[in-house]
Amino acid sequence: MNDLSLVAQVAVFRNKRAFDQLVRKYQSPVRQFFLNLTLGDRQLSDDLAQETFIKAYTHIASFRGLSSFSTWLYRIGYRVFYDYTRSRKETTDITALRAKESANSDPTLKMDVYKALERLNDNERTCITLQVVEGLPIDKIAEVLGMPQGTVKSHLSRGKKQLAEYLRNNGYGKQDKIQ
Repeated sequence: MNDLSLVAQVAVFRNKRAFDQLVRKYQSPVRQFFLNLTLGDRQLSDDLAQETFIKAYTHIASFRGLSSFSTWLYRIGYRVFYDYTRSRKETTDITALRAKESANSDPTLKMDVYKALERLNDNERTCITLQVVEGLPIDKIAEVLGMPQGTVKSHLSRGKKQLAEYLRNNGYGKQDKIQ
């Protein structure tokens, strides 16, 4: 079944098996999205992903099919992350989160990337994550974030420039260009 068929099964019949198929399909990408936004905090990423899927399930009848299901899901995820960061601003800034080493990749590189991402504001980090990691085009990023495409392009441009500068200043050669 395609996403629209599964969504219809959930919205009309509250078919939990259909929703389970959607969760299995999008669980890893959503968790990775949050992992990058939280600078490697796996526990927080899992919590935010779980909240995203709960909200998606409870509001699935509002999905109109004007965008892909994944775009709609990332939009919910972005709102969950935004609400989380807004609630935490009083006590802890998101940049205070520290990256945790991953067992399946070079921990030094991952730490450097997370440190570089720390330098970006929330909008720049989210735009970079959606484009570079998730592979979304600018129009989809604009849709997920509810921003004009020009604003997304500005955040991407500033974010990439800051990332490149940070990585270049920390031992990564000029040939390591961020696309």
